[in-house]
Amino acid sequence: MINKAKKQEIIDGLVAKFKRATGFYIVDFKGMTVEASIRFRRELKKLDIDYKVAKNTLIKRALKELEKSDIIPDDILKGQSGIIFSFDDPVSPVKIIKEQFDKFNLPLLKGSVIEGEYFAGSKLNMLAALPTKLDVMASIVGSLQAPISGIVGSINAVLRDLGSVIEESAKKQAA
Repeated sequence: MINKAKKQEIIDGLVAKFKRATGFYIVDFKGMTVEASIRFRRELKKLDIDYKVAKNTLIKRALKELEKSDIIPDDILKGQSGIIFSFDDPVSPVKIIKEQFDKFNLPLLKGSVIEGEYFAGSKLNMLAALPTKLDVMASIVGSLQAPISGIVGSINAVLRDLGSVIEESAKKQAA
């Protein structure tokens, strides 16, 4: 049994994470083996994503302190709950959740909040289809690079054509 001070410490930690997070996911990890849980945590750790398991009442109290208790339906915080906090890219955790779910049917996504908007667990496939921050950045760089490569290609074509004209002119003068 944890005492009141320890509970408040857990709540304070959750509040700090909720404040920093651009997105968070609530998952049901019931039925996961220790090995599967360790594998799942390692995948999250690779992307610098936090995963915390806490009592539902403590999660509710942390959300209440932030005055965000109404953002998540009450039926979501029942049973075993783990919270995945994303601080940099709010979409990357759902890719890992989907990958793990497709392989092992666990963990189950109960619900998520991304940029302040709630999504039910049934939206897993839709959320997993969203581009990550890295994907968006790559497409921007690619679209910026496309005009530059077009200009380089045009300049090379002009130089190639000019070289052909000079070569033909030299042949006519030699003849």
